[in-house]
Amino acid sequence: MSEPLLSVRNLRVYFPIKKGILIQKIVGYVRAVDNISFDLYKGEILGVAGESGCGKTTMVRSIIRLVDVAQGEILWNGVNLLTLEGQKLLEIRRHIQMIFQDPYSSLDPRMTVGTIIAEPLEIFSRRGILSFNKTQIQEQVDELLQTVKLSPHMKNRYPHEFSGGQRQRIGIARALALRPQLLLADEPVSALDVSIQAQIINLLRDLQRTFSLTFVFIAHDLALVRYIADRVIIMYLGHVVEQAATEDIFANPLHPYTKALLSAIPIPDPNVEKKRKRILLSGEVSLPSREQKGCIFYDRCPSRMAICKQHNPAFVSISKGHKTACFLYSKEEIGKDSSTGI
Repeated sequence: MSEPLLSVRNLRVYFPIKKGILIQKIVGYVRAVDNISFDLYKGEILGVAGESGCGKTTMVRSIIRLVDVAQGEILWNGVNLLTLEGQKLLEIRRHIQMIFQDPYSSLDPRMTVGTIIAEPLEIFSRRGILSFNKTQIQEQVDELLQTVKLSPHMKNRYPHEFSGGQRQRIGIARALALRPQLLLADEPVSALDVSIQAQIINLLRDLQRTFSLTFVFIAHDLALVRYIADRVIIMYLGHVVEQAATEDIFANPLHPYTKALLSAIPIPDPNVEKKRKRILLSGEVSLPSREQKGCIFYDRCPSRMAICKQHNPAFVSISKGHKTACFLYSKEEIGKDSSTGI
């Protein structure tokens, strides 16, 4: 296999919890992302799934340096992005762009669509990374609008004049403006109607093939993840609990949390739906600020054992490319670090 385009190693993102009015003291931390590692290869779509609050968005925002990282490495072609600042960071950042979840709040309502799409081209041209003049920038804007199936004549309109699906296309056009290699898609269709979701997903697939793009794709809809992703990582409370090729995850889920997620997917066959067994999780999700000994899923796990309360399971390989962190498969790994390293 070729060298990874992006490597995340032991990534931790903590948000401080402060108390006090005049003098604020840090009394703890929210462990939004806690010791995550994975590799991403050129041309691949990596799906990220898990409940709300499990750290998916924080993880992708940390990759593009929108949130501060407490510890770890983010390697882009072997270069650690966390050690870069200023012009050097900007030169790499043009290759990593983000599609935000909410097309209603991610576009500036005071700017025309043409100005929104042109802005990254103007900024990077001013900084000497690109060399577009005003005429060339407008040509690029027209081309980008056509790429996302919108008319160039719309570039003088404002975001409020567009539907949700059209706004998300504008957001995609802006993300494509710098011709990036990697797109971080943070639930890009969750705010859209189902019929529009299909159009946007098919557009992203077409763009991936046309521009040889690599994706990190976040979604709650596991059926959507199965359709678009090549590999999947399942997150729970800031940790990766399972990772595998998409079909392996759906055909042979290993971690009890993954099994519970997949059992919640409705099947459009009433006979099959009636016979299959649902896995209902009891208990409450632990607070990400709480120090927890043992497995993070212990309080809700239907397969928990005594060992799970005392030790944190290591992230181990069960078969080629299929890894999980569970004592059902890794009892011999007691005492080892639970890093999700590869």
